[in-house]
Amino acid sequence: MEYQYIIGGILAFILGFVLWHRSTGMKKTKESRENVRDEVVKSSEQVLCQSENATNTDIIIVGAGVAGSALAYTLGKDGRRVHVIERDLTLPDRIVGELLQPGGYLKLIELGLEDCVEEIDAQRVFGYALYKNGKSTKLSYPLQNFDQDVAGRSFHNGRFIQRMREKAASLPNVRLEEGTVTSLLEVEGTVKGVQYKTKIGQELTTYAPLTIVCDGCFSNLRRSLCNPKVDIPSCFVALILENCELPYPNHGHVILADPSPILFYRISSPEIRCLVDIPGQKLPSISNGEMANYLKTVVAPQTPQELRDAFDFAINKGNIRTMPNRSMPAAPYPTPGALLLGDAFNMRHPLTGGGMTVALSDIVVLRNLLRPFHDLSNVYSLCKYLESFYTLRKPVASTINTLAGALYKVFSASTDPARNEMREACFDYLTLGGVFSNGPIALLSGLNPRPLKLVLHFFAVAIYGISRLIVPFPSIPRMWIGARMWIGARMISVALRIIFPIIKAEGVRQMFFPTMLTHYRSQVV
Repeated sequence: MEYQYIIGGILAFILGFVLWHRSTGMKKTKESRENVRDEVVKSSEQVLCQSENATNTDIIIVGAGVAGSALAYTLGKDGRRVHVIERDLTLPDRIVGELLQPGGYLKLIELGLEDCVEEIDAQRVFGYALYKNGKSTKLSYPLQNFDQDVAGRSFHNGRFIQRMREKAASLPNVRLEEGTVTSLLEVEGTVKGVQYKTKIGQELTTYAPLTIVCDGCFSNLRRSLCNPKVDIPSCFVALILENCELPYPNHGHVILADPSPILFYRISSPEIRCLVDIPGQKLPSISNGEMANYLKTVVAPQTPQELRDAFDFAINKGNIRTMPNRSMPAAPYPTPGALLLGDAFNMRHPLTGGGMTVALSDIVVLRNLLRPFHDLSNVYSLCKYLESFYTLRKPVASTINTLAGALYKVFSASTDPARNEMREACFDYLTLGGVFSNGPIALLSGLNPRPLKLVLHFFAVAIYGISRLIVPFPSIPRMWIGARMWIGARMISVALRIIFPIIKAEGVRQMFFPTMLTHYRSQVV
């Protein structure tokens, strides 16, 4: 028995020694791997630092659409060394981004870009004409207190963008390059630059203290910079009408059709853009003629008589285009070294034509924030400082975003009697004129972007709709009073269900109680 114990002890010692040796070796191997990894990280960081020190770029801008081009010129004019990378520098051909509200034109002036609407056959816009069930009313922008040149502008989107690209490229410190950005270069949570592929297929990297992503609604870079909750409530079907006149010259036309609105506005001397909204994402087929049949049988009878022949001719011509209407609230992840702007950052339904106004307003806010920052190399302080951008942009952005979402829902037909009463009340409210039309149009145009006034007008429409149901009270049959009161109560419920989710997505505190971070701003600068 003792012999067995001795043998067992020897075997246990040998086994223990082997296990100890293996664990020591694994530990050393692990430490060796970690040392190698640390050396690689240090080496890559040293190369990166050398590249950053060697670069002559202050800011990289991804995308040269409306936002990217305007931003490049603005920052370049302030002395920044800007590198713009755009996927396609040829003339864009889009069916949206064709109407600039007066508030957006004022921002163009503020940025020194107002001449970009010249020499492109841009059309002056002085307001809207609203149609419903054969009735119409004219809603003019409240421009009495502005210079004579201040008005809306409508144009071919591509021509406008090319003018801004030319203006940006005219600055010696702005470099405009055609290429496709494939990824952001991120080291330990900080964006250091971008990797991109040139027009000839060469893969390059470029570095800068700040990268601003403006690559539009189809952005493939925003996932790491924001929470991209994109909603597609409807699609636009687009046509070009020729050789006809709008019933109200120099006005956009909105037809409250069934199932949803139709838009007409002039984009050049001979051309009128028509946008037909179709709810949802499933569209009639263009290839087999279903779309043409839908436009002729459902849409054409609801268009103004003056435009009907040109509308039919445009359908027969066959150049029918479509585009999904995207909506995405701004939900950024503050990231050192990077910022989102334009449709890559925030979208709203294009019914009200507010997208370019929001983008240009954002650029004004960002320019004013960056001006005191001569050195952008302290990316962490810059990131913390630029968090105020998301608050300072809110009054303009949230007003236009909320109005776009709310008006689209109110202007669309519904099987709900309360929704239809709200729609009728909104049309009649705007036809009252005076403050009842000037207030909402000032909000829509970006001339007076105040969120509280928006909410007041929105619920004023609901209250006005209730008054239409119960007045004159004595002449209403008693059996109808209860039903009308019920519809009136439902209208308030509809109003709440329409506007509150939009306000919640925008952020109640930021929208109504914006915090001005001037104390922190002065500390950082």
